[in-house]
Amino acid sequence: MEERTGASTIRRWMYGENISSFRRQTTSSILGELLRHSEGDVQFTQRNAWEEQIRFMQSVELPVEAGSNARIYFEVTVPRLGRRADVLVIIGHVMFIIEFKVGESKFDRTALDQVWDYALDFKLFHDTSRAICIVPVLLATNAAPLPINISTTIHNDGLAYPVRAASKQLSQIFAAGLAYFKYRRFDVNAWESGRYLPTPTIVEAARALYAGHAVEAISRNDAGAQNLAITASTIDALIHRSRELNRKSICFVTGVPGAGKTLVGLDVATRHLNPENETYSVFLSGNGPLVAVLREALTRDRVQQSQSNGKTMRKGDAKKEVETFIQNVHHFRDEYIRDGSAPPEHVVLFDEAQRAWDLNQTCSFMRRKKGRADFNQSEPEFLISCLDRHDDWAVVVCLVGSGQEINTGEGGISEWFEAILRQFQSWDVYLSPKLVEAEFHGGDSFKSTIARPNTFSDENLHLATSMRSFRAENLSRFVREALDLEITSAKETLSGLIDLYPIMITRDLPRAKQWLRSQARGSERYGILVSSQAERLKPHAIDVRVKTDPVKWFLEGKNDTRSSFYLEDVATEFQVQGLELDWACIVWDGDLRLSEGIWAHHQFRGSRWNRIRKPERRRYLENAYRVLLTRARQGMVLVVPEGDETDSTRLPDYYDPTYDYLKALGLREL
Repeated sequence: MEERTGASTIRRWMYGENISSFRRQTTSSILGELLRHSEGDVQFTQRNAWEEQIRFMQSVELPVEAGSNARIYFEVTVPRLGRRADVLVIIGHVMFIIEFKVGESKFDRTALDQVWDYALDFKLFHDTSRAICIVPVLLATNAAPLPINISTTIHNDGLAYPVRAASKQLSQIFAAGLAYFKYRRFDVNAWESGRYLPTPTIVEAARALYAGHAVEAISRNDAGAQNLAITASTIDALIHRSRELNRKSICFVTGVPGAGKTLVGLDVATRHLNPENETYSVFLSGNGPLVAVLREALTRDRVQQSQSNGKTMRKGDAKKEVETFIQNVHHFRDEYIRDGSAPPEHVVLFDEAQRAWDLNQTCSFMRRKKGRADFNQSEPEFLISCLDRHDDWAVVVCLVGSGQEINTGEGGISEWFEAILRQFQSWDVYLSPKLVEAEFHGGDSFKSTIARPNTFSDENLHLATSMRSFRAENLSRFVREALDLEITSAKETLSGLIDLYPIMITRDLPRAKQWLRSQARGSERYGILVSSQAERLKPHAIDVRVKTDPVKWFLEGKNDTRSSFYLEDVATEFQVQGLELDWACIVWDGDLRLSEGIWAHHQFRGSRWNRIRKPERRRYLENAYRVLLTRARQGMVLVVPEGDETDSTRLPDYYDPTYDYLKALGLREL
């Protein structure tokens, strides 16, 4: 698998050869090829593992169907996961991905998921692997033989369940895989030249970028998706222009939910990590759960990478290193309230800028929590003022989502425009023409900003295609239309995506949980999401007042009761905004309910539901469901409870119209 980028070719394996030629080569010559293509020092244990794998694969008897076109590859890079598959063999119409566990006698669940993840990555993101049948194999060299059973999942996409193999069973597995899958014509040469078009989660992307991979290597670049690299290079050019001309600039990057705004910000930040460099930058976010999850993921990854390179790094040291890269915007704010000097960074990237606090919320917080009764700036105004302390140049990059304000005091994008108009008229402004759309709530301040002589419009600053829901780019459109009660449009949009991106509906939570478990493969993450106002789900063992730890929920494995996999703890819009799952269950309570053809907004207090009257609080509640409904990458199931005639807080009338409306849009009943 080689991929062309400009004039260069990316070779994704360290060794690849026709199997006949491979069997004629010496172990030392193959090992030399592996060493030649490795990066850095290779540990003695790794050399030994390669030698054993080479000798083993040369001794395996191949089925007659192997013919002369069968090929073998060692150490095949999977950039999205930041790992390499041990051995990949293509025989006829079937690809076998083999993960070796040398000296092991048992088949660890994590290792099975690992090789399944490799297979999934090829099936979902490598364009010439979608048509080939794939069998992932976990080979434990000291294990006792087990019955061989090739079977596929309900997805019916030519991907088998992982097969457990003892040393002497690989030939049988090759034969069984070829016999199980119906023959399809397959061109190995075409497979090698196939494009890799991954869509990583934000955690996977952060890990890969922090490890030094380019955004082009871990993101889609097909014609149907806005190339993230174009937006990132546009920001880079803006940074360098500002530095060269000694200008202060603010740039707004917009995009639909899941379009990759955070990924763009992380990409730019990782290329400006050196404090000695003039373009030293920092990535800021007011999203506490996102910051906590990314920091912990990068810290763990940094420690693990050091161990794999034969070095030791204390977790505390790794954490300090990561914390300088990703910071909580409120900690940054507090630091520069105490310190009146210019920050060391000339470039600040602010994620989810639309959630910055307005003047009233900021002043109230500073008075109550910081004892600063004289504070008179909104959060955007103060943050820009910190960079304005530089005598020469500075750049603020605002990453802006639409319809994402979910909490009191989140002023939306208009707060930034008003700050510019009030105090920073000399700053250059770069923005996307898409900001004029109503869903970004730019308002009159946007019109005044766009009319300034030093405001510049650039279409490259908008990401129009959802990357999160790689199966269905129009998911965010459907969610917007469904919440806006645009029934005809929502039906039409859903009809075009539901075959690729299943959206199920049910009234039975246990059935929904079972559906989630049946859909997920490998380490694909799933979990239950609810609105933070969904306080009458306690009869279903869901209590939103019990706070979920987002780090444990998003990062721990299937054996940890605190993880999303256990389907016990639930996450709300506050824990999941900016993050994602592969499969999601959204349980819809009576807080947002359909009543006489319009949405009715409620908050539970004491013993009853109370109507929400304020327009901004109604918008926050609708945005909460907008966030929940755009978290899943591959599919979701909505649960609308049936209610209970004997419980005045859970009457069927609170739920039935919502269920009927969603089902009438075309959602499939589970």
